[in-house]
Amino acid sequence: MECKEILVISGKGGTGKTTVTASLIPYFESVVIGDCDVDAPNLKILFNPIELSKESFLGMKKAVMDKEKCIRCNKCYEFCKFEAIDNLQKCEGCGVCEYICPVGAIQLKESRAGDIFISQTEYGKMVHACLDPGEENSGKLVAEVRKKAKKIAQEEKKEFIILDGAPGVACNVISSLTGVKKVIIVTEPTASGLHDLDRVLELVKKFRIVPYFIINKYDLSIEGSQKIEEYLKKLGYLVSVKIPFDKKIFKAIVNKKIPSIEEKEFFEKIGFNKFVEELSK
Repeated sequence: MECKEILVISGKGGTGKTTVTASLIPYFESVVIGDCDVDAPNLKILFNPIELSKESFLGMKKAVMDKEKCIRCNKCYEFCKFEAIDNLQKCEGCGVCEYICPVGAIQLKESRAGDIFISQTEYGKMVHACLDPGEENSGKLVAEVRKKAKKIAQEEKKEFIILDGAPGVACNVISSLTGVKKVIIVTEPTASGLHDLDRVLELVKKFRIVPYFIINKYDLSIEGSQKIEEYLKKLGYLVSVKIPFDKKIFKAIVNKKIPSIEEKEFFEKIGFNKFVEELSK
């Protein structure tokens, strides 16, 4: 059985993307959860998962020097453009030092860049990861998160994978988008919200995925929300859900509770359950 991947993204941070993702998950009975925001993962905070496994993620290759072989010719110092010989954390893995070393004292080797976790939640297994500070290759790590989530879904015959994506339009978002069935874009009624919505929508269109739209805290600026709706209408899209600002939602998050569980009537009132029915088709 082929599982359906549903991705939640936003053009900028702070729009409520993770809140929306967490609120969606309880509506699905057959689901695997994936957190693709590997630079700043926080979905797990609302699910209090029990860790089942942890493994190191190997990122890009970096130079490793064998000091016993080194003859101190200093060619590596001369040709390294990143001044990384004395501080290999600066290494970009270009391979010049390995190529130029006359005695083979330097080799490029895969280095640890973060961790990947599989955890158990009340709603199913969660795959999440975290890059070490300063490390790159977040797109590659996102691909690993999705790969593991798909494997679990196939083994356990789960119908859906719900993915919490990263904000913005960088490589980690591109890695999240590749091959998903449906994407939800969360925005907010501000000038920057509209600007970043335009950027992320342009990216989504390149993948030929029909997006769904949610305006979070729409009533903080009715005018701003109307501008977003008008902008989307011109492009042939409609807003699926408009979530009003409510302190109860904020309180649920502060207490590490899933908003759609704590405030079920609130979410039903705004048509969240009907939106999920549409997503599930």
